[in-house]
Amino acid sequence: MTIAPKAPRKLSMKDRYSALTRDLEWDPSYVSTEEMFPFTSFEGIKIHDWSKWEDPFRLTVDAYAKYQAEKDKRLYAVLDGFAQSQGHLSLTDASYLNAMKLFLQGVSPLEYQAHRNFAYLSRHLNGPGPRFASLCQSLDEIRHAQTEIHTLSNYNKYYAGFHSYLHMHDRVWYLSVPKSFFDDALSAGPFEFLIAIGFSFEYLLTNLLFVPFMSGASFNGDLPTMTFGFSAQSDESRHMTLGLEAIKFLLEQDPDNVPIVQHWINKWFWRGYRVTALVAAMLDYMLPRKVMSWKEAFELYFEQQMLGGLFQDLAYYGIEPPKHVDKAIQEKEWLSHQAYWILYQFSHAAAFTTTTPNDEAREWFAEMYPESWPIIKTLWEKEDQNLANGGRHFIRGLPQLCQVCQIPMGFTEMDDPLKIAQRSVIFEGERYNFCSDGCQYIFEHEPVKFRQAWLPVHQIYQGNCGAADLPGVLQWYGMQPGDGGEYLGSVDNENWKTWHAQADHNELGED
Repeated sequence: MTIAPKAPRKLSMKDRYSALTRDLEWDPSYVSTEEMFPFTSFEGIKIHDWSKWEDPFRLTVDAYAKYQAEKDKRLYAVLDGFAQSQGHLSLTDASYLNAMKLFLQGVSPLEYQAHRNFAYLSRHLNGPGPRFASLCQSLDEIRHAQTEIHTLSNYNKYYAGFHSYLHMHDRVWYLSVPKSFFDDALSAGPFEFLIAIGFSFEYLLTNLLFVPFMSGASFNGDLPTMTFGFSAQSDESRHMTLGLEAIKFLLEQDPDNVPIVQHWINKWFWRGYRVTALVAAMLDYMLPRKVMSWKEAFELYFEQQMLGGLFQDLAYYGIEPPKHVDKAIQEKEWLSHQAYWILYQFSHAAAFTTTTPNDEAREWFAEMYPESWPIIKTLWEKEDQNLANGGRHFIRGLPQLCQVCQIPMGFTEMDDPLKIAQRSVIFEGERYNFCSDGCQYIFEHEPVKFRQAWLPVHQIYQGNCGAADLPGVLQWYGMQPGDGGEYLGSVDNENWKTWHAQADHNELGED
């Protein structure tokens, strides 16, 4: 009697995962490990056992592709329906899109930068666990860039300021703030990059951007942005886990890693926090219909979830909350106002428009910011008088920039909110200026790196930005008439009124 061959045992999920990821590892035979992985030793980090890395993704490539394809199918169905129904006319107001212009110019290119460097890590990290996790995150990041660009491309058909965003990202003054953040991370070593992006960019920045702001997008009628935001956020939750795993892995490998990681946490907390100044302005001032104040978002997603959760976990390894975190907590009452006031004064040199807050917004600010609003409102009341007299406050000169975060020096001392905060350091005979103790701390630890910062104002003065006058610089930026300035009376504002007047006319059935 012939015995049928025994069917091969079906692999468990764990075995299948291991076979398709970690079992693809091999030992080099004709080159040394140091030659094969040359970039994981110069930062001073000590790794004794790469197999201890716990992979937070736990997805194989085929499962990952199927999972993301389902999300893309739902997203593009929303995009098609929105475009075909002229959904842009259902927004609360065209002024809402100024926030999305800033998002496209400042955030979407960072997603692509993250894709590039995680692809680099997927080759150059020694262990198969972190290499595969980096590969998956690299795929996530390029998908985010693509879906954001596709989503916002529909608005480019009708509104100014959405064109040439990549060209602008490399040149425009306010975009040097997020760009310098990533330039700093990309020029660091692989372990510092993991902390910079996995901790600062994912935990701090995307928590404060993708969750409250995407809710604001929904609240203002922007269904496509809400959809891509929450589609991306499901990936960000894995990315945050990867960042936390990276920190714990480094801390568990060797006690000598602890002070190195602590400094990186100090540095990248403040670097990420300063970038969130743009998010604060978007959330409080650029959403016509408010959903959550910057102060509320900061208290929930940073103070409660990170200080009350993440750093409680890391205390076991000897990690303390970031240096200067007390300053950030003090600033939550002021940050959005000061950041938007800077953007308001310089929007004639921007690819978005700004305007004064209306009466409803001012009532909301009075409720949300009882400490700062009595002082901040005097700025807007003075501007009301200026507008009534036929003026509009645009600063025609060039501002002093912080050497590290590259934001114009518009932040104040928290103990004296009427006094501009300014710090300075003399390094090799030259003075460098900073907006805060946090930025000064970062410079003092890496002065040779940060002295090379590409500061837009300095470049304009040196004649490296196309021309010596504003029209020439704007042309070099790639901006077109109608991209920036005052919103009321702008191309977008006038078109919005015309389209809605026509819609009302059609609904009434008038000739």
